[in-house]
This record gives sequence, C-alpha cells and structure tokens, in this order.
Amino acid sequence: QVQLVESGGGLVQPGGSLRLSCAASGSIFRIYTMGWYRQAPGQQRELVATITTGDNTNYADSVKGRFTISRDNTKNTVSLQMNSLKPEDTAVYYCNANIRRTAWGATNDYWGQGTQVTVSS
Repeated sequence: QVQLVESGGGLVQPGGSLRLSCAASGSIFRIYTMGWYRQAPGQQRELVATITTGDNTNYADSVKGRFTISRDNTKNTVSLQMNSLKPEDTAVYYCNANIRRTAWGATNDYWGQGTQVTVSS
C-alpha cells in the first residue's frame, strides 16, 4: 500500500502565508513527478504546481510568483510554500505523486486525502 498524507492547511488572512507538506509512505520503489492540485467548491480539480525528480517545476499561471513547490527525495516529501494568499486560493489542496511500487511494476498516480485552505478576513 501507498499513502500520501498532507498537513499544513488552515485559515489565513489575505496576504498571509501557509506551507503545505505531503509525505509518501508504504511500499515504494521510486517516486517520479509530485505535485499539488486544488478544488474549490463547485469547481473542477486543477493543477497548482508540479515538480519532477530533476526539480523541474511547473506552476499554474494564477500562482506563479506566489507559490513555491519543493521536494525532499530522501524523505519522500513534497511541500508547497504559499505566499501572498488571496481569497480565490481557497480550496481543498491535494497532494499527488506518480509512484512505481516495484522495480518491474507500472507507475500509478496516488492522491492524498486533501487539506482545506481558507483565505478570508
């Protein structure tokens, strides 16, 4: 089994900062691209940021310059530093990882349970 566990969500005022973290555990051979997605009420889940094993990053236009994604391959973790938060950033944030569980197995996408981020005064 593989588990992704997120932490760090909460309530913050506009202009504030939050840091989300996600740890992958279980039967893991290798982790490839990791990322964060979010889903606001009544909206589809959307990409926030991704990071490859070589630390190449990709961001949604709406968060560029405000959010920073990073990973620690020794700990199987991925983090999202969110600065200058806006009310429109309010959503449930999901961690995602593309994981190969055995040397000969296929890769699959795994998701965390989600963590709520609310930006409000």
